[in-house]
Amino acid sequence: MPAKPREKFATQVDPEILSALRELAQSEGRQIQALVDEALADLIAKRREGRPRGHVMAAYQASHEAYAPLYRKLAE
Repeated sequence: MPAKPREKFATQVDPEILSALRELAQSEGRQIQALVDEALADLIAKRREGRPRGHVMAAYQASHEAYAPLYRKLAE
């Protein structure tokens, strides 16, 4: 499967954020571009939906089903 064409753009970012991004990319063995793509896609999805993503809600629901009695006790 051929790779999608890429488009270059320039921006500026806080040096501390860029440093953390570089460290994260290094620790995960990924390119910075892959992390930027992931972050931008996540931001767009969150803003478009205005609600938690499906897999997040599924994990919450599974947790709630498994630990409902505990959650009730903690709420008291």
